[in-house]
Amino acid sequence: MVYNNNQNIDESSGKMDEPAENISKPVQDVDTSKADQKKEESGGGMTGPESNQVKAESESDQDDYEYVDIGFSFENTSNIDVPKLLIDQVLGQEHAVEVVKKAAGQRRHIMMIGTPGTGKSLLAKAMAELLPKEELKDILVYPNMEDLNNPKIREVPAGKGREIVMAHKMEARKKAQARNMLMMLFVVGIIIYSYFVGQLLWGIIAGIMILMLTRQFLPKEEMMIPKLAVSNYDKEHAPYIDATGAHAGALLGDVRHDPFQSGGLETPAHDRVEAGDIHKAHKGVLFIDEINTLRLESQQSLLTALQEKEYPITGQSERSSGALVKTEPVPCDFIMVSAGNLDAVQKMHPALRSRIKGYGYEVYMQDSMEDTPENRKKMVRFVAQEVVRDGHIPHFDEGAVEEVIREARRRAGRKGHLTLKLRDLGGLVRVAGDIAHSEGAPLTTAEHVLAAKRIARSIEQQLADSYLENRKDYESFLRKGSAVGRVNGLAVMGGDSGIVLPIVSEVTPALSGAEGRIIATGKLKTIAKEAVLNVSAVIKNMTGTDISRHDVHIQFVGTYEGVEGDSASVSIATAVISAIEKIPVDQTVAMTGSLSVRGDVLPVGGVTYKIEAAARAGIKKVIIPKANEADVLIEKAYKDKIQIIPVSSIAEVMEHSLVGPKKNSIIEKLRNITKLSFDIPEVSPASVQAKNLFGCRN
Repeated sequence: MVYNNNQNIDESSGKMDEPAENISKPVQDVDTSKADQKKEESGGGMTGPESNQVKAESESDQDDYEYVDIGFSFENTSNIDVPKLLIDQVLGQEHAVEVVKKAAGQRRHIMMIGTPGTGKSLLAKAMAELLPKEELKDILVYPNMEDLNNPKIREVPAGKGREIVMAHKMEARKKAQARNMLMMLFVVGIIIYSYFVGQLLWGIIAGIMILMLTRQFLPKEEMMIPKLAVSNYDKEHAPYIDATGAHAGALLGDVRHDPFQSGGLETPAHDRVEAGDIHKAHKGVLFIDEINTLRLESQQSLLTALQEKEYPITGQSERSSGALVKTEPVPCDFIMVSAGNLDAVQKMHPALRSRIKGYGYEVYMQDSMEDTPENRKKMVRFVAQEVVRDGHIPHFDEGAVEEVIREARRRAGRKGHLTLKLRDLGGLVRVAGDIAHSEGAPLTTAEHVLAAKRIARSIEQQLADSYLENRKDYESFLRKGSAVGRVNGLAVMGGDSGIVLPIVSEVTPALSGAEGRIIATGKLKTIAKEAVLNVSAVIKNMTGTDISRHDVHIQFVGTYEGVEGDSASVSIATAVISAIEKIPVDQTVAMTGSLSVRGDVLPVGGVTYKIEAAARAGIKKVIIPKANEADVLIEKAYKDKIQIIPVSSIAEVMEHSLVGPKKNSIIEKLRNITKLSFDIPEVSPASVQAKNLFGCRN
């Protein structure tokens, strides 16, 4: 299907131009130069009822995107009930919710892997709410008079630790007051006696010396007061401790350094003991995001704590006096919820992952859910939850919620789905609410949401817009005319912004007498380099030209950040074939798509953002894989600015991108080679994301 809101119609005939599929039909007695010109201007079209059907389908798809049927009517989100339990606030992760409920009941560990912002930390907090409160414990550290560097540990019910420490402090205060009273009476007696014997000065000096000696050498009552290392006093739920990025001391506990080690000024060893996150999470949940970033030593210690359910606290610095102190084993019976992106699995300590896998669950977080009436109702509740959680923004009316749902569709990147990257979507809700609040509006409206979409652009989006402006100013890519060996490719930066990626190719005589080379420049990464090699195979099979005696140069213009991914394969092949055959490429066309070695155009990620980037750059047509046709959900502002041409083979790409009389022969040759095609499987965003994790992806 060709999405074209600016198609050229022959008014005299009432028909659109002929489709690319008819290129192999016998040429009829017509003026071919005019026909070619019309095809070049329109990019190929369809005739009669077929074109009307395509146009109707296109408008229907866009109407489906713009129309939001929530299934019920409401005045604003203040009328929406927000569940009290966090587990009931989780959206679209039914499998993960079920696992968390089971794990909480059986005290199992969980590892959650998936895209950031899909609710991993929320599920961990929800798990803490499900744990029984009556099992909570306080942990006390007592002095050990037999070995001061080996403090004793005692575990008591929650709230009792505070009472015990207060009782010890009261007792120590009473003893100190009694001792001070006796010493004062004794000193006063000495001074009175010295007065009557005529040695008042010596009596005063003697009293001061006695006070100093007793303060220095008599044992202090405070030294016997235990330290409350972990307190669960007055807590409503089991503890939830976020240990993401914690260093060894914060995670495993530490002993503070004491510069005074003698003279009665030193701090007791037990009073310098500091509990770690693993101890504070006792009988609760320890959440560690990006667990693969922990040092291997910390992961090994964490494994020991998981196995033994207790871990002694010692000084983490060898140069500190705390290194001499080591407590008795401290209870740390926690449930660990580890999380990370797709690369976390490979970089985790294998024994730690084995422990989680053998005694718990592994969960993959979904990054989208089906766009059904039920899920749209959940999205309404999500907006209400974000407003209540923020507490400083006005509620959303129905129109504003519908606009948020439209953006959820767009960010999903798949037709018929809603995004579950709810942290980013929640950011849009808060920015829209801030705009409404700054205007003094009682409710957040659709206009506020649209304004927030313009304001709350990501760094990648702002950078991509800057790139487009700079490249237009310096003419890094062309937007009109034609050129040999030059193609406007498309890429995505981060995950939500597209850029135009100019690709230039030149064929020269080989420098080596043995064989020519494929030379690609532009800081290409692994997958991009492999894509270039695959394209070279396609070129050898399809052009019929012996390129062994030539060097093929391929340049990715202005890619200072590097290029990763294989979705520039179609662009590379077009540029190289154009350079070899000396056939110009239409510069009003941009393209994206992966290319198989047989010439089939395979689906890629980020097509919506790439199309919008092309529209912002002033390009008139975009070629995309036909398998991605249903994933296109461009903004309404771009709908009338660009023509979207889905293709399934390299021959169709050439039909819509090459210009001039010489293109028909190469297209016919490509069609004969690629006529034995195979079904192209659909690629989910998760697999595309797994393939292209970081950087600028073409």
